[in-house]
Order: sequence, then C-alpha cells, then structure tokens
Amino acid sequence: MISHLMLGANDPDASAAFFEAVLAPLGYKRAFEMAGRVGFSCGEGKPPLIVGKPGDGGEATFGNGTMIGFRTTDPETVQKAHAAGLGAGGTDEGAPGPRPMGPPGTYAAYLRDPSGNKIGIFCTVAS
Repeated sequence: MISHLMLGANDPDASAAFFEAVLAPLGYKRAFEMAGRVGFSCGEGKPPLIVGKPGDGGEATFGNGTMIGFRTTDPETVQKAHAAGLGAGGTDEGAPGPRPMGPPGTYAAYLRDPSGNKIGIFCTVAS
C-alpha cells in the first residue's frame, strides 16, 4: 500500500499552483502545508501527493521514465485537467487523445510541471 507520493519542486509555489489547477478537475484539494511542502488529497485514507523542496535541501530533479498517473472517469475531465495544467505553467508532453499503445479504450494526456516532473491523466472509454 502506498502511503504518499512526493515530487520535488525548485519553485514550490509554482508547482503548488500547477498541481492545484491540474488536480482540481480530478477531485483533489489542497489538504495541508508544512515545512515548504503542499499536500493534495482526494479523500480520507487515499495517498496524498506532496510537492515541495527535497528534504536534503538540494535541487529537485526529475527521472527519465518516471511518471505519476492520475485516473479519472471521462475524456472531458482529461481535457480539462490538461488545459488547466498548461494554463498554470506546465508544458505539454502529449495532448489529450486515444492511446492505441495502451490497453483498449485508453484516453490520456501528459504534462510536465514547472520542475519537469511528468504526470499522466488517464481514463478508459467504451469501444
């Protein structure tokens, strides 16, 4: 069981604004702030996403091949979250659309946050 997810941020305020915009259509809310970090939650008992400065005080870096995926229920929400992320300082890594390389019915979009962390927003549509 996952207890939480943490993404390093070089500009915690910019990253918090990015994730607040992207995750709102998915039902996440800003849940807490502590020690230069912001936590987002989608409900009690579900692992929060935390963004902020790395614990060692060094620069936040992203991993090639590292991504956090967020599931939603429909293509419209994928589109809304992707657009919100672009409007909040993110960069496009794959516009919303069908993903034939994924499981049947996969519809997804990809973004990078202001620190370069990659996220995906996914849903499954009936074929």
